[in-house]
Formats: sequence, structure tokens, C-alpha cells
Amino acid sequence: MKIRTDIAALLREGLSDRAVARQTRAASTTVARHRAALGIPKTLPGHFTDSTPQSLFHARTEPVNGGHMRWTGWTTNHGTPAVQWDGRHLTAYRIAFVIRWGRAPEGPVRPGCDMPGCVAPDHVEDQQQRNQYTAIFGEVTP
Repeated sequence: MKIRTDIAALLREGLSDRAVARQTRAASTTVARHRAALGIPKTLPGHFTDSTPQSLFHARTEPVNGGHMRWTGWTTNHGTPAVQWDGRHLTAYRIAFVIRWGRAPEGPVRPGCDMPGCVAPDHVEDQQQRNQYTAIFGEVTP
């Protein structure tokens, strides 16, 4: 059996067969066969291999030029980078914000740089930071 590298990588990250099938658009039976061939045990509901959202974040990112970070993990149907931890979905943006600032963000968190989907902790900003920027510099028009 030829192993697809994208399926193998997601299985090694600890995603369920259903999550891998959804992200790779493969059949669940195909993912299950890959899991068996790779000798990776099935995931259990509520079982997490990493103990913190931050460790999940670091396991699913890779640096790219310009200090940016690319998300390599699971994304929602809307393309938002996210992880499942402690029975909740957390966006990678919010985790990156906590890593950088050590506090919970206020409002939505988005990349503040020009790379779409960048999850670098130094590049994300919350509503409070955007409001402060606007108060100082005014509205920015593209």
C-alpha cells in the first residue's frame, strides 16, 4: 500500500480518522487503512497527546521567511487554523496571542502582518491593539 504523506502526517499529529478524512478529502476507510499500516493506534475521545494548547501550537507550525509562521495542522471549514484541546476548539491565533502577551485576548485575534493566515505570535493582534492603533494613527485605508 502506498502511504500518502499528508494523511500520515495528520495521523502522527494525533487527529482522528474523521478529522484527517475531512482535511485531506480522503475516504474514512482509506484513512483507517493508513492508520493500520503505520501502526498508529486509534484516537480515543477526550484523549490528547499534548498537555497544553501551546505544545499543540508548536507541534503544528513551521517558520517561513520574514518571521512569519505557517499553520500545518487542522483548519475549520472556514479555513481558520485551530486545535482541539480539553473538549474545545481553540484558534491558533488565540493561542499565539497568549504565547506572545501572556494574557487572554480581547475580541477577535487576527494576523497583523501582510501574510494571510500567519500565526506567528509576534504578528497577531487582538481588538484592543487594533483600537489603540486606530486611536493613534486613525483609520488605515488600503
